[in-house]
Amino acid sequence: MTMDMTPYKQQMDKAIAYFEWELKALQIGRASAWLVENIQVEASYGPMKIPQIAHVTLMDGQTVKIEPRDKNELKHIEKAIYDANIGLAPQNEGSYILIKIPALTQERRLEITKQVKAMGEEIKWRIRVARQEAMKDNKTIFDAKEIGEDEKNRNEKDIDAMVKWMNEKIDEHVKNKSEEVMKV
Repeated sequence: MTMDMTPYKQQMDKAIAYFEWELKALQIGRASAWLVENIQVEASYGPMKIPQIAHVTLMDGQTVKIEPRDKNELKHIEKAIYDANIGLAPQNEGSYILIKIPALTQERRLEITKQVKAMGEEIKWRIRVARQEAMKDNKTIFDAKEIGEDEKNRNEKDIDAMVKWMNEKIDEHVKNKSEEVMKV
């Protein structure tokens, strides 16, 4: 009986997908809809994310425009952006909100690069947790005599190969994002 690696791979894939999403949401001196995509707004009809109640467009490389479907939600969206505390200053233009993305200083670029590396380490930790679970389950089925020594060792090699591949993927994301942040 071979060990099914699917649940552990799915767990690791979810961690990496979350990491990729977090990287897209970073404010790196360029306008992106991702900057406001997950901001929760206390709208008149309940909590919703900005894209659910407004049209988000990029006017240029430095400006995000948020146009609510219901103009009464403008002040709620503006407040939510302030409350999100992500370093964005919304400008209420009456029927829409503009967010000007400031250019990054070299100091801020270095801070973001450190943040990206820390995020990568956190995801690697999640990968290690999934590895530990897989190794524990492998040992359990070995102790229950459902697999032999050879199969146990093969499973361990497969688990380690999967973890190595995931860690390389994380390192690649960190490297690419760091390079993107440091480009002037």
